[in-house]
Amino acid sequence: MNQTLGQKLFRIKPAGSTTNPPPGHAGTGLARTMGLFPLTMIGVGATIGTGIFFTMVEAVPKAGPSVVLSFLLAALTAGLTALCYAELSFRIPASGSSYSFAYATVGEFAAFIMAACLLLEYGLAASATAIGWSAYLNNFLTNAVGWQIPEMLRTPMIVSGEHGMEIRAGHINLPPIFLVIMCCVMLIRGTKESATTNAIMVLVKLAILVFFVVIAFSGFDINNFTPFFNTDNSKGFAGMTGVTAAAGTVFFSFIGLDTVATAGEEVRNPTRNVPIGILAALVIVTVFYMLVAVAALGAQPARMFEGQEAGLAVILQNVTGKAWPALVLSAGAVISVFSVTLVTIYGQTRILYAISKDGLIPPTFQKVSPRTQSPVSNTLIVCLVVGLVAGFVDSTYLWDMVSMGTLTAFIVVSVAVPVMRKKMGESLVKGFRVPFGPYVVPGLSICACLYIMKDLSKTTFTVFAIWMCVAVLTYFGYSIRHSRLNSSAA
Repeated sequence: MNQTLGQKLFRIKPAGSTTNPPPGHAGTGLARTMGLFPLTMIGVGATIGTGIFFTMVEAVPKAGPSVVLSFLLAALTAGLTALCYAELSFRIPASGSSYSFAYATVGEFAAFIMAACLLLEYGLAASATAIGWSAYLNNFLTNAVGWQIPEMLRTPMIVSGEHGMEIRAGHINLPPIFLVIMCCVMLIRGTKESATTNAIMVLVKLAILVFFVVIAFSGFDINNFTPFFNTDNSKGFAGMTGVTAAAGTVFFSFIGLDTVATAGEEVRNPTRNVPIGILAALVIVTVFYMLVAVAALGAQPARMFEGQEAGLAVILQNVTGKAWPALVLSAGAVISVFSVTLVTIYGQTRILYAISKDGLIPPTFQKVSPRTQSPVSNTLIVCLVVGLVAGFVDSTYLWDMVSMGTLTAFIVVSVAVPVMRKKMGESLVKGFRVPFGPYVVPGLSICACLYIMKDLSKTTFTVFAIWMCVAVLTYFGYSIRHSRLNSSAA
């Protein structure tokens, strides 16, 4: 049956369906090796660390002490969306996360656009977190052995200066490239081993953050919270505008919720474990973010955060007057960022795997090694791109772009819930459902995402629009003709 253009754009892949691999693509299946605990740790590992270790340097200058409200606003928005994720992951337990949810509800074209948002979100998030690793590694080496990485080898070529973009010839940020290579090796070895290693690193990270909170509270000064809101309007961030802008900067750190859903095809009993894993990760993340943010702002005036490298380590050194607490925290941050980068790259490869299985991108991305059951070519390509961006681009250009992709993904997930309910109707099986019906929570989630999105920079919207144009051209140039649903409709 020939499909019209409209039918092709809005065709859906039914929830719970799996397309068999085409001839010649044996060995493309992923193994269900992951339980609830390592799955939850994937969500925590992809979330805790990035927003606390790095983005406070970007967020506090915008909001001042009221950045604690920014974290709370981001957490509440993520919480609303987490409920939507939980219901959809129960009914669509597959790799691909919000891409798969969109494909089963609002159609192929919207799903591909969502996939483009996710690729932007995960790729830049992995690069940005790897870049932040460099500052804490340098702080650790300074306190441990009294040696610093030469500036030309730990600063990128493309940076954001006072007068816009600057090119610093001869500069390369080597540490994040090295980090991406280590993540690549681990992911190629297999998912089970990577998930176990990640769980261990996450537990170490949580212990380090508890260590920070205890020491930082010993130097707590309530006067650091006065004035609570940013009063400097020279950059347009005074009052609640600064709170919203900072929330947009830190929001990308809640990418971990989406990462849990990307693992749906590799989880044992996914209809139970994925929804629980998402909600459990959100609770753990929110508690730690708020504790660390309050402790950090109580120990150091807001004006000192701007441009501060390895900020939390410096706070401990200033509070105690000793180097060893900073050494311990820097070591913990090195481990933390390793786990964040590892999980984020993992999420990127699984999204590409899901898109490739549907025929919307070349089949290279769905080929799985018979020995390790991991998508080797896919992982190598992702790590190459992530490593190049991390090694040559300033993270200042990346944070808001990742938040834009995350917010867009969360909006589509929220839209998908009422669409799914309407399409399934009486056939809707029992299981987790968003409370208060299919419209209240998803509607609030969409409004909250749009509220945060409105204060992102014009540059972010411009770059995002260009990326969307590239996605549309790719869909009509390749994907619409190679979709697996072409053959299934024939």
